[in-house]
Amino acid sequence: MNQYDMKGRHAVITGGATGLGYAIAERVLASGGSVTLWDRDAAGLSKAAASLNHPGAVHTVQVDVSQHASVLAAKEATLKNGPVDAVVNSAGITGPNTPMSNYPVDAWQQVMDVNIQGVFYCCREWTPHLKDRPAGRIVNIASVAGKDGNPNASAYSASKAAVMAMTKSLGKELAATNVRVNCVTPAAVKTAIFDQMTPEHIQFMLSKIPMGRFGTPDEVAAMVTWLMTEECSFSTGAVFDLSGGRSTY
Repeated sequence: MNQYDMKGRHAVITGGATGLGYAIAERVLASGGSVTLWDRDAAGLSKAAASLNHPGAVHTVQVDVSQHASVLAAKEATLKNGPVDAVVNSAGITGPNTPMSNYPVDAWQQVMDVNIQGVFYCCREWTPHLKDRPAGRIVNIASVAGKDGNPNASAYSASKAAVMAMTKSLGKELAATNVRVNCVTPAAVKTAIFDQMTPEHIQFMLSKIPMGRFGTPDEVAAMVTWLMTEECSFSTGAVFDLSGGRSTY
């Protein structure tokens, strides 16, 4: 495993109790950094902290990123553990797999609340703090679905396209500061989020990947961790591909 320099750096990772967020936390800790995991699942946070087994380097805060007031409270609680150098917006949901004409309106809103509003709230509230850090970093987890648009996943695809656009906009806004803002666009990565998808949709996603396999959380964590380091100094507002060859741009 390559060693990235996260020594002395503190990262907030939303959706950190499981899946990609948890894998990113593992890589940050292995690279010498500390983490605060944000998640709405209190029991999951406790389990994750125990499993990571880095006393003093792992903190947890229960938060619902879709609620602005919850994000504000979580930020205040997090800063009690010291300044933050990087924020990873990993919390997300897929929503149902169904044609748009049948898509439940409440489910559409829920996907947007978590996948877009949640990223907006976190970026909005953390940006002023990160601008005062020597090398602030924001990494947003988008998806290849935001580039290509997956059938029967209109809300998820639209939300992830919005994450990419938000990343590009904020990256340009902060280009003259010490903050770098980037996102990654994984193809399907086998995590607990698969439980929210139909078997047919999972097979569709696999059929689109030229490598013929799903990505792994460790592969995503490696790229995300590098994007949080001070070495990532000239990339901002960028979209980094993790699609096994699926993406064409």
